[in-house]
Amino acid sequence: MFAVCGGAAALRRGALWSSRVTMATVVSGNKTSQQVKERLKKEVAEMKSQFPGFRPGLVVLQVGDREDSNLYISMKLKAAAEVQTRSESMQVTFGFQSQLRRLKLHRGLYHYCEMSKKVLRSIVAVNENPDVHGLIVQLPLDSINPINTERVTNAVAPEKDVDGLTSVNAGKLSRGDLGDCFIPCTPNGCMELISQTGVSVMGKHAVVIGRSKIVGAPMHDLLLWNHATVTTCHSKTSDLAQQVGRADILVVGAGRAEMVKGEWLKDGALVIDCGINYIPDESKASGKRVVGDVHYPSAKERAGYITPVPGGNTVESAKRFLQPFTPGKWSLVYTKKIPQYPQPSDVEISSSCQSKPIHQLARELGLFSEEVELYGRSRAKIRCDTLKRMEKRPSGKYVVVTGMGTFISPSGIISQYNLMCIKVNLLCVLNRVTSTPMGEGRRTITIGLAQALGAHLNHNTFACLQEPSLKSSTGLMGLSLGSGYSQVTPLEEVTLKPSGQNELISAAGGLLVDTVKAHAHYEAQLSEKTLGIEKSDPLTFTADEIRRFVRLDIDTDTTTDSVSLERELMTILSLSSSEEEMRHRLSQITVASNKSGDVVTADDLNISEPLFFLLKECLKPVLMQAVEGSPVFLHISPLAGEAQGFPSALADKMALKLVGSEGFVVTDAGHGADISLEKFFNIKCSVSGLQPDVVVMVTSIRNLEMYGSAVQAGLPLPYECSQEKLKLLERGCCHLRRQVEKAKAFGLPVIVAVNKFCSDSEAELALVCGQAKQAGALDAVQCSSWSKGGAGTLALAQAVKKAAELSGRFKFLYDSQIPAVDKLRTVAQKVYGLEDIEISPKAKEKLALYTKWGFGNLPVFITNTHLTLTDDHMMQMDPSDSILLITDVRVNTGAGFLCCLTDSTDLFPLFSNSPKQKRMILSSPCFHGNNLYGDSKKPGCNMLSTLRSNRPKSAAFIQLTLQHLYIFMLDD
Repeated sequence: MFAVCGGAAALRRGALWSSRVTMATVVSGNKTSQQVKERLKKEVAEMKSQFPGFRPGLVVLQVGDREDSNLYISMKLKAAAEVQTRSESMQVTFGFQSQLRRLKLHRGLYHYCEMSKKVLRSIVAVNENPDVHGLIVQLPLDSINPINTERVTNAVAPEKDVDGLTSVNAGKLSRGDLGDCFIPCTPNGCMELISQTGVSVMGKHAVVIGRSKIVGAPMHDLLLWNHATVTTCHSKTSDLAQQVGRADILVVGAGRAEMVKGEWLKDGALVIDCGINYIPDESKASGKRVVGDVHYPSAKERAGYITPVPGGNTVESAKRFLQPFTPGKWSLVYTKKIPQYPQPSDVEISSSCQSKPIHQLARELGLFSEEVELYGRSRAKIRCDTLKRMEKRPSGKYVVVTGMGTFISPSGIISQYNLMCIKVNLLCVLNRVTSTPMGEGRRTITIGLAQALGAHLNHNTFACLQEPSLKSSTGLMGLSLGSGYSQVTPLEEVTLKPSGQNELISAAGGLLVDTVKAHAHYEAQLSEKTLGIEKSDPLTFTADEIRRFVRLDIDTDTTTDSVSLERELMTILSLSSSEEEMRHRLSQITVASNKSGDVVTADDLNISEPLFFLLKECLKPVLMQAVEGSPVFLHISPLAGEAQGFPSALADKMALKLVGSEGFVVTDAGHGADISLEKFFNIKCSVSGLQPDVVVMVTSIRNLEMYGSAVQAGLPLPYECSQEKLKLLERGCCHLRRQVEKAKAFGLPVIVAVNKFCSDSEAELALVCGQAKQAGALDAVQCSSWSKGGAGTLALAQAVKKAAELSGRFKFLYDSQIPAVDKLRTVAQKVYGLEDIEISPKAKEKLALYTKWGFGNLPVFITNTHLTLTDDHMMQMDPSDSILLITDVRVNTGAGFLCCLTDSTDLFPLFSNSPKQKRMILSSPCFHGNNLYGDSKKPGCNMLSTLRSNRPKSAAFIQLTLQHLYIFMLDD
């Protein structure tokens, strides 16, 4: 911590000479040193208050066992302890017998190589240790064979080189880059002492005696860049006395005992003596005493300054280390792309992005290296304990993006089955392609909004999305990671190289089912007597007590199927905010009931710990980046037909802490305000404690036109859908009004984002924005995220920023303590707009059983699909007088809610195996029509992107479309 010369100088005592008197005023250098120590101590305390558990760390690396080096190191460690810095000494040496053996065998070269490797390995280990912020290599290196000192000092990481000896720090100092380098402790301390005297360096003639890398050379540069005229001398300088006589400021560090005489000094000169030398002195018990490079008795008769030289670079290194992790503006460098016309395919855009290495992005976001687990060059998993480190930080603004939801029109609810998501008059048979037939671009808007807030408005901003599974990426559901200039990159990495959480979830579900079967099987094979428990046992159990003690008596007919278990496991990952919470939730999973009707949990089977170790890697969010460099968290994959559709609570919480109080987190809330947004608020926010600030509702002209048309399931789309029809559009806006009202029921401001396509007219856009504001939306703006990236979402970003400043009060739809039936009725009436609910006898029986188990007041999760608000996805009437039929109820005790099923629930949504069903499959559907490794210029390679952005103008366009659509017959 402190320069070595300080100890020796303290032995000599310090004196300050004023030219106005005959004797110098003696000033204790220890006082200045103590002041610096107190200042550093306060700075360390401030760092520890902001980052609990943090403590600056210093390591002193010593080669050999020199006595003087041992003394210097002990002084440094003592000074480090005084300012609450963690410090230790590493000694690298060979044993004495080993040295003798190598000398006898004349293997000095081998010894040199081994010693050098050992020293370098030690330095590398310290460089990679995040708990160490300062590394000092004690010189000289004491070894039988010489070691390349330059190579050793340059092996130290520049950011930990508190001695400032590496070529990087020395080069920056010589070029005057004083704010971005470490200044060696002794020269830095000399400048501190000069400033304490009140003497201005500017314009003075300074002489530095000595040219060492530790004192002389850096002292010359430091005085020069503080505007002094500097002359460097050394022991071979012929006119040394004359040079000293012209010095207003003299700094001596030549390593020659008392070489500078007092009569050489200029009257009133300021003299800093950094020398440490030993000369014989019989009056001392040791037979020697410590002197400096200046003859002190004669120097104090004219002018002099001899005092301990303070340091503090380890604390400075710790402050620099923490600077990127301190809450505030990120030092993030964005890459704003210039849109090309015609627009390239998604794969081409992704491939053209020069994404920064993910470890660099993580550091710019304020993540420690030990918190980041690299998963290739472009992805990284973030450790769960990162959230615990940041728990005292303020959270940012929480923005929820949702879609339009279920398809409503004047003629009733229109099923999304058998509808193609392109605007052409074709009969197309598909199975749930998007949340609405035409697709709204919800995640494209999500990423575009994050890019606009971050890259364009300079706010710390995170986007949080679901991580796609390999099955969904290669299936009909698509990537759901944005598109165009608002997408997650690199595209092929995130889609074709999944993180493996789905496979682990499947393995965990299978483990649970197999354990239940195995337990039940072996229980059936053994009787109580076989197990060695009899009535005469000292515990005097009754027969029933013995049976209950020995066996679980699992009713195998009540065993939960593996698909339901996998869905619950994924939901547990989605709702858990820590490993401890996940461990507890896993132990509470209901796997079956026993023959007495009591619940059997994973903890009863002693399977919760294996489940935890199997799944704990899945709890880590995946960090990636968007086209313009905005950070994105991907976490939790969609598994089944429950319209959950939102990323994990842990990813959202972590992002909220990383962005800070002035930042924004833009998260995806799933399909629509009527299906997913209700679950997002009443389940995710209720369980996790998250409180959103703004709701962004995404829609588009073509979807609203479909809502306003009399579309029949399975029939060609009306011609009016391809033309500008303001009346048709106005009729469709009734659905928009309903969705805005539902979102506002939660007490939050709503912003409507109209995803703009090139075929949309200004009249259509103005009509939709006006209708949205009339419905109660705070604002309605046009967005061009697909074609312009963040620049196309600037208006939305500014509207969101304004809305976040309002003091909205978030509220839940129902009280958590009311019975489950009342919760179901509240959701059906207030969100779905239905008259009432009807519960089947089977569901009533289940609810009674779950109430007996103590789960009657859990939140309700209605698993109807996004295709309808009722239990009938083919229903063709207004839902206001409809009844929601609950056919079955399942308890997810681990996830913490009651799963209520309707007839519309599709538990296997990705691929349907219905016999002889016509379906349309697009070439390369996982990349929206892009040929990943082929020629993207060929017709049809970017077909779906073209269909999304253009209305058909002629029969030729339809003919081109038909060339790249393939209809298959699926037999039994």
